[in-house]
Amino acid sequence: MGFFERNRRQLADRGIDPDRLPPGQYFTERFPVLHVGDVPQVDVAIWTLRVSGVVERELTISWDELRAMPPTPLRTDIHCVTKWSKFDTTWTGVAVRDLFDRAGLRPEATHVMGHAAYGYTANLPLADVVRPESIVAYEYDGAPIPAEHGGPVRLVVPHLYFWKSPKWLEGLELRAGDEPGFWERKGYQLYGDPGREQRYWGD
Repeated sequence: MGFFERNRRQLADRGIDPDRLPPGQYFTERFPVLHVGDVPQVDVAIWTLRVSGVVERELTISWDELRAMPPTPLRTDIHCVTKWSKFDTTWTGVAVRDLFDRAGLRPEATHVMGHAAYGYTANLPLADVVRPESIVAYEYDGAPIPAEHGGPVRLVVPHLYFWKSPKWLEGLELRAGDEPGFWERKGYQLYGDPGREQRYWGD
């Protein structure tokens, strides 16, 4: 029996449905740290989130303004393209659709580009970013998000591979079409659905 089969068997032995694991994934209780570049030290006193592009009103949201918006709690499984999955993670943040309601989406908006530290980008269909569980998160497990996991603010779009949830979020740009982000230009799949194992070009 191989590693992945043993991992699923161990879940079943613990009374956890192994079908929660997408194809090719294994369960871990750790939260591995994976990112490009050094961990930035972000000062929330000067941090802002910009909502721009094909919107009626471009917005610049401060840390205090973000925290003053109605919070959305989230309990969800997350799946990394490097094949680990972590169950029942808990986050708190602001629903992305609430931010977009403030900005006013224009009819031609179809996609979103998430912008983060060091010029990192991740492209997403608008329909995925406005789902109820897609949030701009500022808490993980009841505390501020650790810097190595994307704090103070990261995007969380949990139904896609987690590279689509940029750490150290700085902006959400609405677009009238799709364009590859950082990893997508290097060969990662444009959409990234764990259920269909969409890891790389051609998947």
